[in-house]
Amino acid sequence: MSNQDPLFSPIRIGKMELKNRIVLPAMHLNYCPDGEVTERLIEFYRVRARGGVGLVIVGGCGIDRVGNTLGMIQLDEDRYIPGLQKLVEAVHQEGAKVMTQLYQAGNYASSLLTGNQPVAPSPLPSKLTKEIPHELTVEEIKELVQTFAQAAVRTQKAGFDGVEILAGTGYLISEFLSPATNKRTDEYGGDLPNRMRFALEIMAAIRQGVGPDFPVVVRIAGHDFIPGGHTNKEARTFAKALAAAGVDAINVTGGWHETLVPQITMNVPPAAFRYLVRGIKQAVDLPVFASNRITTPELARDILTSGDADLVGFARPILADPNLPLKAQGLDPSPLRPCVACNQGCLDHVFRGIPVACLVNAEAGREAELKVRGVSSSSRKVLVVGAGPAGLEFARAASSQGHNITVWEKSGLLGGQLNLGAAPPDRQDFHRFTEYLARACKAQGVRIYTNQEADVENILAGIAEEGFTDIILATGALPMAPPFPVEEGVEIAQAWDVLAGKETGEHVVIVGGGSVGVETALYLAGQGTLDAETLRFLIVNQAESTETLARLLFQGRKRVTLVEMTKGVGRDLGSSTRWAMLADLQRHQVKVLTNTIVKAVRADGVWVEGPEGESLIPGDTVVAAVGSVANQELLKALQDKLPAHVTLQQIGDATKPAKVLDAVHAGYKAALSLGRAGYAQE
Repeated sequence: MSNQDPLFSPIRIGKMELKNRIVLPAMHLNYCPDGEVTERLIEFYRVRARGGVGLVIVGGCGIDRVGNTLGMIQLDEDRYIPGLQKLVEAVHQEGAKVMTQLYQAGNYASSLLTGNQPVAPSPLPSKLTKEIPHELTVEEIKELVQTFAQAAVRTQKAGFDGVEILAGTGYLISEFLSPATNKRTDEYGGDLPNRMRFALEIMAAIRQGVGPDFPVVVRIAGHDFIPGGHTNKEARTFAKALAAAGVDAINVTGGWHETLVPQITMNVPPAAFRYLVRGIKQAVDLPVFASNRITTPELARDILTSGDADLVGFARPILADPNLPLKAQGLDPSPLRPCVACNQGCLDHVFRGIPVACLVNAEAGREAELKVRGVSSSSRKVLVVGAGPAGLEFARAASSQGHNITVWEKSGLLGGQLNLGAAPPDRQDFHRFTEYLARACKAQGVRIYTNQEADVENILAGIAEEGFTDIILATGALPMAPPFPVEEGVEIAQAWDVLAGKETGEHVVIVGGGSVGVETALYLAGQGTLDAETLRFLIVNQAESTETLARLLFQGRKRVTLVEMTKGVGRDLGSSTRWAMLADLQRHQVKVLTNTIVKAVRADGVWVEGPEGESLIPGDTVVAAVGSVANQELLKALQDKLPAHVTLQQIGDATKPAKVLDAVHAGYKAALSLGRAGYAQE
């Protein structure tokens, strides 16, 4: 690498030269309901190619109908080639290279979606779908090898610059590789050379089909992170075999989907798995891609300059900010919009079978729609009441269109409930989004006033003095009052107040097991546990036993009980993060009582009725996390009091409490419609 910025030095993958080291890895987007390339997909990738990425990998692209997922591109027939050619042309016009990723889900596929029984090396129940797959015969394996090769040839015919084989993440090829899922006794099972046979035959068939000069990349798991699976040692052996077989580069990701080791959730430290990439890089003399929780250009530069990898994959960060490469290069001076690893719009949408969106970027997935949409013809002067996610996003988006925006926030902090979401352990990335919104608003001339209460009198004064033409109420929600009797003189703390720093006793009972209750429980249970720096010191100096360190890591100064009236807790959390947060509740020894109704709160604790009858839960502090209601007090107060020429609109949780994603998108939608007739009803 030269002395220039390591992110922006060129690199060759086989015969293909990339202008920089930034890769947009394959992402399931759910934008292709019939397997055909759509305008939505084309414009999504066009915008990201325009943002300066060096290589775009499109996928996964189904090589057949048995192992694909609805909403993904198909590569199993020539009729898809014309649409793929349009996609290639769009990416090339913006100066990026583009590859497809060949995908066969194996026992992760669902017959409910495909109409076909999934296939796998062995008939073991899928850890994801619970279905038993069809065990492939040798003849069927040979046919699948050719199916992969035919998909690669279609990729080449469509004008792509190369092809990537997906051989990790728990899909079909990795199921052949792993002794945990491959129990065969023929030439495709047994020892590692036999288990690698399927992947290497695919590689050979693809090379024969596309010729020696067409770049081929293989994406592998650096560590399966499943019982009985591969570690980095076996991954290095596989990488060496791929290099000998003529692969041009290796893309390293983390574990399988079924692993209990979090891979890309908010609690995973940035670049936590770069050591796996380093292991592969040390084993082969090929370009190696790093990926998973690489959050900033600065971190990517460190990975490259350290020699751990040659290229860096930014998937969700470029979903969040398509101009990340331009901003990293200093060609776009606006603030970088951060991915906060929330998964609300990406993975959670994929698991629900709906098109991918993004919490921090309301334009993601709407690029085709916005391309043909006009802008407001006149500038408005707007007062926004509330600087939570909806209010700040409205201010940012509206000011970017030339509107004059003023924000009043009654507290001393910006961010609203983003601050509460960031309070539990390992959730601090939400603060990055608040900081981005504040910087972006400031850069665009938005005037933000904190500790500024809004009432009818000063709003009317603002209209008279400042000439406000529009009032946007982003006043958020209010916590619901406890729906159970409380003994006189007993104080109930609200979960929002606790997350904001309100002190509690040693024994805490939280009533309500939704997302807020779970977050509050983790926030309290984490108080007094070992921090990472102290843990490292104690390990290095062998000061305590492993058992003692494990206890101190999860046992803090609080004893927390979480009470929920239904059969489960955290049911409103996204599926990609819920399991990890529930595991943390168990690690922190939070006592969880489900199907338990609170009968009354007394001075000596909480009287409940559960499956085993009535009982008393002693507690120094009782915390209510029983939901929220829209804060419409100011809306009601302003009704019929504004001049006729001034519009009034509520957005975000002030309309209906929902997720942060919904609040951000509501703010953006209102800003996009500002100045158009009837915009308040859009």
